[in-house]
Order: sequence, then C-alpha cells, then structure tokens
Amino acid sequence: MPQRSHEDSAQQGLTQGDLPQRDLPQHDLPQHDLPGRDWHRFERWFIPCLIIAFCMVAFWLTTTFKTMPPILKRGIQPSDFPQLLLGLLVLLTLFMVWKDPIRVKERMHRSTWGTILLFAVFAATTAIDLFLALAIFAVAMAAYWGERRVPMLGLVGLVVPVAIFFIFDQVFEIRFPRGLLTNLWYG
Repeated sequence: MPQRSHEDSAQQGLTQGDLPQRDLPQHDLPQHDLPGRDWHRFERWFIPCLIIAFCMVAFWLTTTFKTMPPILKRGIQPSDFPQLLLGLLVLLTLFMVWKDPIRVKERMHRSTWGTILLFAVFAATTAIDLFLALAIFAVAMAAYWGERRVPMLGLVGLVVPVAIFFIFDQVFEIRFPRGLLTNLWYG
C-alpha cells in the first residue's frame, strides 16, 4: 500500500485514524519519552530544592543577628523581616512545585548565565557599600536586559536604592551596615 502524505489525505477527506500507523524507531523518539530515562523527577525537584536550601542557610544566618531588648525595641527585631520573607519564599516554592512543576525543555540561555553573573558581582560589591552595589546592579541588570535609554538607566540606578534605603531606614527603622554611602547618612 503506498504511503500517503497528510496533504493528500486531507484532500481526499481521510482522517488521522484512516492512515496506516507506522512504528517509529527508538532513536527517533524524543529523549524524555525513552524508557529508563527519569529526567522529569530531577528537573522537577532540582531548582525548588536549591531555593529551599538557600532559604534554610539564609534563615540560619538571620539567627545570628543581634536582638534588641524589649524596652528599647521600636518596631520589629532585625531578624524578623528576613525570616518572614524566607518563609514566604519556601511556601511559594512548595506551592509552585505542587501547582506548576518545572519542565525544562532546553538548556539555559546565555542571558540567564549573564544574570547569574550580575548577582555574583552584586554580592561582591556589597563589601564596599550595599546601596552602591544595589545601584550598580540595578543599572547593569536593566542595561543587560535591553534598556538603552540613559535617562531611564540613571533613574533606575538612583530611585531603586534610595527608595529601598528610606523605606527600611525610616519606616521599618532598620539601620544598614556602614559603607561609603551609608556613612554619609549616618555620620
């Protein structure tokens, strides 16, 4: 019986069930359909486990923060806010695994690796000053992701760190570690 293409069968009014089925050789199947390959379990749990491990380490680090005596406390303890955010991250990660598990279809793109590198640069420059590092990171990230307007980059580099500083310093009353710029404010 001659092989028919899908266009020929569509012209003749045949459906997919009317065409003869042929078995695909094993090497023509996609990698995730091959028996014995259990990548789904790995890709579903790797990133969530990495996020939860990071949150656990960060939570442990927050237990080393100094606490304020109750008589002097105005607001929250220094460790309360980071612990709250870390707990929220863990809950959202578990919800993501339950409702929308990760399915990796291709390798990480070059832009992903560049973004990870920018996070490493941010972590390294925080030794100089947290807000200088935040300004550099915000500008570099916006430029790397495609923003080319210099006034917008300047606005991002100025507004993001200043807003974060004043929200935490004035509203939450959390003092930041000393650095080049924070020494100007704290005196």
